[in-house]
Amino acid sequence: MSTEEVDLKEVQKQLSKVIDPEIGVPIVEMNLIEKLDIQGGNVDILYHATTPYCPPIFALKISQDMKSSVEQVKGVKSVKVTVSGHYLADAVNRQVNKPAASPPAAPSAPQ
Repeated sequence: MSTEEVDLKEVQKQLSKVIDPEIGVPIVEMNLIEKLDIQGGNVDILYHATTPYCPPIFALKISQDMKSSVEQVKGVKSVKVTVSGHYLADAVNRQVNKPAASPPAAPSAPQ
C-alpha cells in the first residue's frame, strides 16, 4: 500500500490564491499563516486574523477559502483550518471544520 505524498509547494501555491476579501491582498503576502503542518495527507493550518475584530463573515470566508483550495491538492485527505487572534475564533473554527453532513437516508419502501 503506497501513501501519496502531499506536495508542500502545491499547498503553498493554493494558499497564495486566497485573498482577504476586505483588503484585497493575498493572505500569504500579509504573512497571516503561522503554521502549516502536513502529516500523512492531513493538512493543519493555523493563521491569525488581520485584526481581532475583523468582520466575522470575512474571517469565515478566508477560512473556508483556505480549506477548499487546499482540499484540491493531490493526496490531501483532510484539512483543518484554525484562526487565532479573533474575537469569534471558536465559532469560526467550529463552523469551518464541522464534519460534512451525511446525505439523508433514502426512505424505506412500505412493507
